[in-house]
Amino acid sequence: MMPQNDFDFDRYWLDKFSRCLGAAAGEQVRQEVLAGSEGLSAETHRDEVIAWTQGAMDRLESLVDEDRARAVMVGCGCPYPREDLAEMRRVYAETGDVDRVHDMLQEHFQGFLRDTLRLDEAMIAEVVRRGWGLAGVKQGNTIIATKIPKSGFLVQYMNESDPEKRRAMYCHCPRVRDAVQSGARILATYCYCGAGFYKGVWEEILQRPVEVEVLESVMRGDEVCKVAIHVPGDE
Repeated sequence: MMPQNDFDFDRYWLDKFSRCLGAAAGEQVRQEVLAGSEGLSAETHRDEVIAWTQGAMDRLESLVDEDRARAVMVGCGCPYPREDLAEMRRVYAETGDVDRVHDMLQEHFQGFLRDTLRLDEAMIAEVVRRGWGLAGVKQGNTIIATKIPKSGFLVQYMNESDPEKRRAMYCHCPRVRDAVQSGARILATYCYCGAGFYKGVWEEILQRPVEVEVLESVMRGDEVCKVAIHVPGDE
């Protein structure tokens, strides 16, 4: 494993994108969508990375249908540590109670805010009030998850009054932050990468497929990124 300071997000993401393209769309589509990405890396000028990403999303949407394009991007989502979800997975296997494991996930998330991010109780209460974070808000068999702003910018985000500046620091993906800051737009299909994070969390807990849907995105000009996760009811 490479040292953290040598981590190249662009190459890491492109490798994952390549695998997902091949698995969900086939080799011909993979080659066409990836065209021009060979030299991209963390050292590449951000404008070039954004322009390539815009083109890649355009090519993807022109070559496959909407469901296939979303499947490619969902597969690119960052994985949540499986060990942190093990107890929730065990409880669901024993009880089939989605509400119970949802409560456990919320407790786990608030512990992360308190113990890892070291937020004070007032800030934690505000994050919870806004419905931000890992667990989201359960509404029947749908969970509405609003992404918490990138943790390194969270306090700055909360203190910023300019909505455009808030949008530019919101996303966890550096490519999206760069695009928003420059005023560029990438097709919202890209945001299914972020939705894939939640899909991975809930499929790990439930050990069964769930569907995700992007409802809002800063790439569309929205204030936040919001994802619907459709989960099965209690067994």
